[in-house]
Amino acid sequence: MSRDMSDVARDPHGRPAQGRTRGEPTSWFTAAFHSWWARRHGHAPPASDTGGGRPPAAEQRDGRTAQSSLWRMRTTVRDEPGALAALCTALAGESVDILSLQTHPLGRSTVDEFLLRAPADLSGTGLTAAVAGAGGTDTWIERADAHDLVDAPTRMLGLAARTALDAAELPLALRQLLGRCTIRSLPAAPGADRQALEGVPVEGVLEDTVMRLRAPEGGVITVERPYLPFTPTEFARARALVELDARLGPRVPRGQDVLTLPEGSDITVRRADTGDLEAARAMHERCSPETLRLRYHGPVGDVDRYLNHLLSPRFGRTLAVRTASGQVVGLGHLLWDGDETEVALLIEDAWQRRGIGGKLLARLVAMAGEAGCARVYAVTQASNTGMVAAMRGLELPLDYQIEEGTLVITARLDQRPARRAQEEHSEQEHGGSRVGRRS
Repeated sequence: MSRDMSDVARDPHGRPAQGRTRGEPTSWFTAAFHSWWARRHGHAPPASDTGGGRPPAAEQRDGRTAQSSLWRMRTTVRDEPGALAALCTALAGESVDILSLQTHPLGRSTVDEFLLRAPADLSGTGLTAAVAGAGGTDTWIERADAHDLVDAPTRMLGLAARTALDAAELPLALRQLLGRCTIRSLPAAPGADRQALEGVPVEGVLEDTVMRLRAPEGGVITVERPYLPFTPTEFARARALVELDARLGPRVPRGQDVLTLPEGSDITVRRADTGDLEAARAMHERCSPETLRLRYHGPVGDVDRYLNHLLSPRFGRTLAVRTASGQVVGLGHLLWDGDETEVALLIEDAWQRRGIGGKLLARLVAMAGEAGCARVYAVTQASNTGMVAAMRGLELPLDYQIEEGTLVITARLDQRPARRAQEEHSEQEHGGSRVGRRS
C-alpha cells in the first residue's frame, strides 16, 4: 500500500515507495532502489536445504555409532489401501527411521508429512527418488533440526502462549508454524484496497499456496508459500492463532530498562504501541526538519500519518525512550517486512550524540535475534552518519548497497562475535552500573 507525501509516494514504514512521482531528484533514487529491492527478494527455499552440506548427528544402530541427518518431508500418495505401507517400506529399505507422521486426506489423494532420521550419506535427492519409486508425487523435502522433534500439539500450545503474551508475536508464530513463507498485512485504513478486504470472508480463504485471513483489526493477513501448497490442517491452525489474537486484543509487555547516560541522567526504554501515539507526535513537533528527513527520506509535512502504522504491534515492535518526566525523546522500530526485518531509529535533536541511538539499536537487534531473524537491514541515506555509526557499533558483519543516495545496510545476526554477546549478557545479568532492569 502506498500513500502520497507531497509528490513522492511513500510506503507504510515511512520510506519512499515505487509509484507516483513528478520528476524531483528524490524520485530517481526511489525508483532505482525499489528496482534493486524487488530483485533482492526471492521466496524459493535455499539450495542448501535440499542437498548441500549435511550437519551430522550421532545415533546408535546395531551396537555402533552411525551418523544421521534429520529431514522434513511431504509427499502425496493415492488414497487407497497399501499406498502408505509401500511408502514406509521404501523408506525402511534406505535405513530411514520415521520419527513422526501426519496425514492430510484430500479427496482421492492424501498428503503425508514425515519427520525422518536418515543415514548421513543419504542425500535429499536419494530420499526423493526412493519415495517416487513407491508412488509418492509432488515431494518436498528440507533439512530439519532438534526443534522439529517437538510433537505438533505441544508446538501449537507454545506458539499460542507466545501470541497471548505479545501481539507482535503473531506474524512470527505463523512463520514458525508454516515454515519459510512471506506474511503481509493489509490494514483496514483509508486508502486501503477495499475490494481485497471485502473478498475475504470471516472464516478466511485458502487457495493452494496462499491463505488470506481476516486480521483482528479488520484488515487482511496474507500468507504465501509459493514452493509448497498449504494443507487444510495448516490453514485451520493458522486461523486458530489469528482468532486467539483477536480475542485477547491489543497487548505488549510492559517491562522496561533504565539507562544511565554519560552525564549521569537516567532514561528508560520500554515497548510502545498506539497508546503512545500522542507522545510520539509531540516528539515529531520538537524534531528539526532535517532529522525527520533523514528518518523518512523525503518531504516531512505528513510524517505523523505513519505513526499509527509504525506503533502497531501488528507490523513489528517499537521501543520508546523516555526521560524522567515521561517525555518521549526517541523511537526505535523493528518492522516485519514480508520475509525480511527492518530496523529504524528517530532520536530528538536535543538528545542526539549521547549514545542513545546505539543502545536502542542494540536492543532492537537483540529482539530480532530472539525472534529467530538471521539478518536485519536499515534503509537510510549516505549522509546519515549517525545511523551508519550505530550500525557499525553493533560489531556485526555488514553489507552495504547504495543506489543514488539511498543506502541499505544489512547486518548478519548469525555472525555475532561470541565475546561481544557474552559481555552484553554479563552486563544485563549482573545489573552493571550503566544498565538496570525493572518491571
